[in-house]
Amino acid sequence: MDSREYEFEGAEPDIHGYAHVSRESTVVGDVRIGPNANVWPGAVLRGDVGAVEVGRESAIGDGAVLHASTVGEKVMVGHGAVLNDTEVNDGALIGFNSTVSDAIIGRGSIVAMGTVVPPGYEVPPESFVRGSPAQVTPLSETTIDPDEVFEAFSSGDYANLAARHGDLFE
Repeated sequence: MDSREYEFEGAEPDIHGYAHVSRESTVVGDVRIGPNANVWPGAVLRGDVGAVEVGRESAIGDGAVLHASTVGEKVMVGHGAVLNDTEVNDGALIGFNSTVSDAIIGRGSIVAMGTVVPPGYEVPPESFVRGSPAQVTPLSETTIDPDEVFEAFSSGDYANLAARHGDLFE
């Protein structure tokens, strides 16, 4: 068993054969993890009151918590982030120790580390979000180069790193 996987009220995790899920993570109930996604030690994915879905080539960092949330493809969820009843669209980056609750994060957006995105927020695509509470700025109005940021935190690189860890993900 690759992780601590648990059935909840008849729903069992569905982990793609090419996903890398740490045996030190916890995956409960209605959870789907796509190909080449990776889930790191200490992460908790809990699909009890709603499904959790992790898309292809997405990375869920150490200690992150996903509850009743959907993560698109090629998304990076940083260490210690908390997503509750949230939708994160393709290509977004959720920074370390961010908290996002009952919100939608647009495609290609960056949520800075430590940011608190409160219920009801709908972050437009390609935005930069920071602060507590969150403030949204279009990426085009910042000096941030999204390609550079996503290259530095590429989930593809994380998938390769997960494979190199071997026993941690077996």
